[in-house]
Amino acid sequence: MRFITAISLLLVSLCMALPLKAEVVNFYAWGGSQEVNNYLRWAQKELKAEGIQLRHNKVADASEVVKQLIEGQSNADLIWINGENFHALKKAGALRSVVGEIKAINQVNPELNWQTDFGESVNGLEVPWGVGQFNLISRPGLFAQNTVSAEALLNVAWDNKGRLSYPKPPDFHGTTFLKSLLLSLHSQQREVFQQPRNSVAAKALTEPLWNYLDKLHPLLWQQGENFPSSAGEQISYLANGQLLMAVSFNPNDYKVLVNHGRLPGGVERHTLSDKAITNTHYLAVPISSRNPEEAKAVIEFLLSEKAQQRKADINRWGDPSVLKNKPQSEGKGSSLLEPTNDFHASWQDYLEREWSARYQ
Repeated sequence: MRFITAISLLLVSLCMALPLKAEVVNFYAWGGSQEVNNYLRWAQKELKAEGIQLRHNKVADASEVVKQLIEGQSNADLIWINGENFHALKKAGALRSVVGEIKAINQVNPELNWQTDFGESVNGLEVPWGVGQFNLISRPGLFAQNTVSAEALLNVAWDNKGRLSYPKPPDFHGTTFLKSLLLSLHSQQREVFQQPRNSVAAKALTEPLWNYLDKLHPLLWQQGENFPSSAGEQISYLANGQLLMAVSFNPNDYKVLVNHGRLPGGVERHTLSDKAITNTHYLAVPISSRNPEEAKAVIEFLLSEKAQQRKADINRWGDPSVLKNKPQSEGKGSSLLEPTNDFHASWQDYLEREWSARYQ
């Protein structure tokens, strides 16, 4: 009996000495940025010490994940979304209400307009993670002003035939390029685009855009018959000299990419129209998550001062913090441009369909 008891105690001791199996959190997030991927690799190491295995499932198009979630065919525990993808999941009842359970939400900047996502109330279904702002990155001296109007862009395209382009919609950078042109072409009535598309005269409002693109496309790279597939590809063309301009949704990319040796020094940041389209990007937990508590623990970590500071560092990702206190590591010159809210989400699909019908 004593022998059996001793063996039992030994087995218990061995079990206690073994490390606990980490709980897996499947995080579906855009994988098209080296900086984002490096940041999430760091987060994986940090979370491993907390008993969480963060698995970054790299996404090219979040809409595919959204479709799988709505159809009940995804293993996602945590997703990175905003805009029309959030709207689709909210409409389908596919997201958990989590904001009230996240302690770090109390540290979010109260001036950040995160309670509305592309015109739709968040309703506690997603948590702000960072701030995106659309901007142009150009070779030095390409544009005379910090603010680039649609007219000024067309003039530069005339002077530099074959050296400008933009990502092909439905890439979200390409669609935001179209939105920015609309803001420039309708400088006196921008608020109309923050309304649902069906409630306004969308066809009349977009007609100047298609007329403008008919003039612009023949002047672009490959005469507007082909387009870069993504912002990342366009940045590569800017780096190797094929193009003189790229686009980004990170307001600090023009510094981050220079710091990482991916763009030459001296590149400049500009707005397309006199205000930059600005939005919040979010973290959300699907209703189908198998590990919702661990997913919320990941959100708590990603909203921590440590994680937000590293994310904002222009020597790393450079994505602006959502916290009350701006991290010092964001660096000089990392402030946001003059902002304007993004379009209502209903414009996204409409612009992409109309663009494709005309130019593909």
